[in-house]
Amino acid sequence: MFKELSKPFVIAEMSGNHNQSLGRALSLVDEAAKTGVDALKIQTYTPDTITIDSDRDEFLIKDKDSLWKGDTLYSLYKKAYTPWDWSKPIFDKCAESGIMGFSTPFDFSAVDFLEDLGVSVYKIASFENYDLPLLKYVAKTGKPVIMSTGMIGFEELKESVDVLHCNGCPEVVLLKCTSTYPAAPENTNLLTISDMQMRFPECVIGLSDHTLGTSVSVAAVALGAMVIEKHFTISRADGGVDSVFSVEPDEMKKLIFEINIAYRSRGNVFYGSTEAEIPSLRFRRSLYVVKSMKKGELFTPDNIKSIRPSGGLSTKRYEDVLGKKAAYDILGGVPLIEEMITKG
Repeated sequence: MFKELSKPFVIAEMSGNHNQSLGRALSLVDEAAKTGVDALKIQTYTPDTITIDSDRDEFLIKDKDSLWKGDTLYSLYKKAYTPWDWSKPIFDKCAESGIMGFSTPFDFSAVDFLEDLGVSVYKIASFENYDLPLLKYVAKTGKPVIMSTGMIGFEELKESVDVLHCNGCPEVVLLKCTSTYPAAPENTNLLTISDMQMRFPECVIGLSDHTLGTSVSVAAVALGAMVIEKHFTISRADGGVDSVFSVEPDEMKKLIFEINIAYRSRGNVFYGSTEAEIPSLRFRRSLYVVKSMKKGELFTPDNIKSIRPSGGLSTKRYEDVLGKKAAYDILGGVPLIEEMITKG
């Protein structure tokens, strides 16, 4: 599925941008499909399947820079979760719109629920990427898995990938991810994409992009990413738990246009003249006689130069020719060729 991609696969992440309105959720599907995305993803959990209702210190979001400062985990997820009975209408709308609909499960019950709906792909979020029992349970469905890699070390990541493969997952996509919201470009470390391609050659590599704008996704594709996930909203002005770092429809269109250009520009490892460059070869530099010369006159910097176009001897012969004699009278403005130079 993902191994055979002929262009980058773009996922619009709805997350909590439906603002607890099914109508808005369905509109998000419509707007996402119009931009040209390949898929739309939701998240399948309830506050009670992902955490507990507690205001103990460890359940409080206290980071002063967090978008959700002051919330407990439970209160945040209560605002953000997608009611499970919306899943079928959302997936049906995706199918009608010609895009894939799928989800991120956060526990066994979510996997069972999504299996009943017949999803074709599963996503694993960064915060669950080392929940090995969950990975094993998802892998046993026999469906491809897309997994974000935020916060996970290499050895843990290798173990997680092994668990997926060893339990029946036919295909794993690893998304380089920075689990801050929004993420700063300086913390994105896109060069990891190339390293992941080398270390996990059996996997497709991509990016889950939490940065603002589209530039980081474009750069990721230039470095080899084949799957891009980006949070999506109809309008940031409407608010929502993820709206600050989500792209609007016009931005998603721009992202898709630009990453496809980046993908086409990757090409292959190649040195030399492409077929398109062949007409330009005639304008490369070569040695020319720039002043008329008499037979026996010495070649000097005054009468031969390295200039455009081609046609004369290679410029690497310049020092070799200096001090030699003209074999016959030469008119200025002609390419210097071997027979013009006296032998010996």
